[in-house]
Amino acid sequence: MAIKRKILGTYPFFSVLFSITMALFVIGLFGTLVIFTNKLSTLIKENIEIHVYLDHGLSHKEEQEVLKRFYYQDYIAKKNNVNQIFYIPKDSAAARFTRETGEEFVQFLGENPLRDAYRLRINSDFSDKMLLRRIKSEIEQIKGVYEVAYTESLVESINKNFNKITLILIAFAILLLVVIYILINSSIKLALYSQRFLIRSMQLVGATGLFIQGPFLIRALLHGVIGGVLAIALLFGLLQYSYTQIPELIILENLEQMLYLSLMLIVAGGLIGFVCSFIAVNKFLKMSLSELY
Repeated sequence: MAIKRKILGTYPFFSVLFSITMALFVIGLFGTLVIFTNKLSTLIKENIEIHVYLDHGLSHKEEQEVLKRFYYQDYIAKKNNVNQIFYIPKDSAAARFTRETGEEFVQFLGENPLRDAYRLRINSDFSDKMLLRRIKSEIEQIKGVYEVAYTESLVESINKNFNKITLILIAFAILLLVVIYILINSSIKLALYSQRFLIRSMQLVGATGLFIQGPFLIRALLHGVIGGVLAIALLFGLLQYSYTQIPELIILENLEQMLYLSLMLIVAGGLIGFVCSFIAVNKFLKMSLSELY
């Protein structure tokens, strides 16, 4: 009867590969959640608007002079390289108010008391409360500007809620990394347990620690990379399915950041497999003969 020889560095790898793949898949899901949350935060913050009401009786030229003051400001949001600045004539504002309320206040008053205005959509980088106050103060100094207004309570609420979400995500990330490390480390240790006597035999014939570790580290690195690729495939498959079920999710997609996340998963898989394997083999190298049983 032939005896199956064990080869140094080989071990039941399916459980290790499965553990690494699932762990990286969970990390990928969490990373995707962070990317989507950041994109949602940016979209919400870019909908913060400042209304600039103009003095009565300004000529078209004077209104254009006010407009020019906004063109090259960093705090103005851009979409397809176009400044998000919208002019709202007082007649259009009155007509809209009449449609929404059903009240013909212009006829009742005999004149239109509203003012021509500019609606400025703000760059998300300037959504901070103090920055918005500074912007408001600067605009109020412009000649021809009567009043500057924005919903300050909404800005504070948005920033407060996203700060809370950020803290929760950081805490969850730390806990997730600890749990995943323990899971993968345990799987690799269990898989290498079957190789403990072969490791000791190699030591007895004079093999160096580096020579013994090499095959294990290379195989663990390869399994980690494969696990990363499989996790990415599962992640993108789940995302594509989600987009078919909830088409609105596509607006939160950030392809560049998803590619970075994919690269990180592959690197993380190889690194985690390598480190955990190094620790496990080192442990068996230092064990006494009695501890191997």
